[in-house]
Amino acid sequence: MGDVIKLCCNSLRFSSSLLTSFSSPFNSSQRAFPPNQGLHKKLVSVSDVSSIGFDCVSPVVLRPQKQLQYFKVHATVTETEAPKWWERNAGPNMIDIHSTQEFLNALSQAGDKLVIVEFYGTWCASCRALFPKLCRTANEHPDILFLKVNFDENKPMCKSLNVKVLPYFHFYRGADGQLESFSCSLAKFQKIRDAIELHNTARCSIGPPKGVGDINLESFSPPKEKQAESS
Repeated sequence: MGDVIKLCCNSLRFSSSLLTSFSSPFNSSQRAFPPNQGLHKKLVSVSDVSSIGFDCVSPVVLRPQKQLQYFKVHATVTETEAPKWWERNAGPNMIDIHSTQEFLNALSQAGDKLVIVEFYGTWCASCRALFPKLCRTANEHPDILFLKVNFDENKPMCKSLNVKVLPYFHFYRGADGQLESFSCSLAKFQKIRDAIELHNTARCSIGPPKGVGDINLESFSPPKEKQAESS
């Protein structure tokens, strides 16, 4: 029993001397570090000592700082197709006409308003060049009704109204019916302004709107004629 106690004391004395010998260089290395790096460098030194294999020293686990994660955000932009030039309207006083019946209804419902009808083609360069100025004119005269008639969609009606050149314009007003008709280009746009000044005067019509008169446009069969010319 005494031998066992003596052996344990000798082992403890040996371990203590070893720790003392290792602690002196550890302390000297710790003093070599700057004051503002004490905690971080101390942990590294203790871990180095623990790697030697002493059970009496608890290993210190150094956790790296949490790194920032960057995420790429992919934004999906839905592009809507812009309207074609002939699909743009200046406002509520500019209406697209798609059939003969729509044309007759618009004229009859206009009452005593001045109605300007533009016959155009989507392929017509003169129509495209004139259209922005026509839209500005419609904005300047909200009391005038502007009707847009696509020649290719309404060929029978256009031919029956003697539309042979594009762009072509008709002027209608209440009981007076058709007032004037002519072809026009951007260079001759003053013709439209002069016609507006002449026909858009204060007046009261006596009787119902005449529109296109007694002609029933729907009775015309589609004629076999060539495409209208562009002015």
